[in-house]
Amino acid sequence: MNRSTGRRVPRAGRAAALSALLVLGAAAVPAAASGAPARHPAKDKPTIVLEHGAFADASGWNAVIHSLQQRGYTVVAPANPLRGLSSDTAYLQSFLATISGPVVLVGHSYGGAVISGAATGNTAVKALVYIAAYAPDQGESVAQATELGGGTSELLEHVVARPFPGAAPGDADAYLDPAYFGHVFAQDLPAGQAAQLAAAQRPAAFATLAQPAPAPAWRTIPSWYLVARQDRTIPPQAERAMAARAGAHTVEINSSHAAMISHPRAVTDLILDAAG
Repeated sequence: MNRSTGRRVPRAGRAAALSALLVLGAAAVPAAASGAPARHPAKDKPTIVLEHGAFADASGWNAVIHSLQQRGYTVVAPANPLRGLSSDTAYLQSFLATISGPVVLVGHSYGGAVISGAATGNTAVKALVYIAAYAPDQGESVAQATELGGGTSELLEHVVARPFPGAAPGDADAYLDPAYFGHVFAQDLPAGQAAQLAAAQRPAAFATLAQPAPAPAWRTIPSWYLVARQDRTIPPQAERAMAARAGAHTVEINSSHAAMISHPRAVTDLILDAAG
C-alpha cells in the first residue's frame, strides 16, 4: 500500500522491491556468517554482555541495562537458547565474535556456566561477573555444582516438565511451577511482579543440568561474584564455594536468586567495579 496516496503498489512493483531486498540480504549474510566483528566507534569503555539463565529472559536485566547505558556503556543481552551447555556455550561464543573491542561478560544463574566456557581463549573478554551464578569447573555439571558447600536447593521440588520437538530421549523443557515461582526464585519481589515473571519464564532443557562443563575461563580471567544470601535456587553455600574456587572478588547481599531485578544497584556496582 502506498502510504501517501493509499493506493496499492502494483504487483510488478512489489516483485521488484522484494527482489531488491533479497539481493541486499544475500549481500549481508556472508559478513555476518563469517563471524567478522561488527564495527563500532572507538571508545574506552568495554562492551557489557549480559547472559540470562533459566526461568528468566534478557528483560530481567532491564534496570541494570538502563543504569549502565546512563553511564555511557554499550550493553547487549543476547537470548540464551537454554538447550544444553555445549550448544549454549557455542552460541555465546559465536555472538562474542561479532563484538569488537574489550568485553565484560556477566552471567546470572545458569548463564554463569555459559559465560565460563564461552570466554575461554577469548582475549577480548577482560572480566567475568557472576550474579548468583554457576561457575563450574572442567568436567563438572550444573547439578554437581549445586551440591558444593553442602547446601540444598528447592528448585527441583517444583519443576514442571513439558516435551519439545527434537528432544533427546529422556529430555524435556523444565518450567518452574508458577505457584512456587515467587517462593523459589524471587521471594523479595512483589507478588504481582513475581507472577508476571512466572508467566513469561523461559524454560531450560534438562540437558542443561547434566552436561559437563568445558575448561573454565575463570582460571585465566579476573572474576567478580555476587552471592545472594537468601537464594533458594542455587544454595548460597555453593555460590561461596564457586566464588572462592575462582578467586573472585566477592560481595554478599541479602537477596533472592533474582538479584539483578530486586537489587539492580548492587549488581550494577559490581559490574562497574569489574569494568573499571
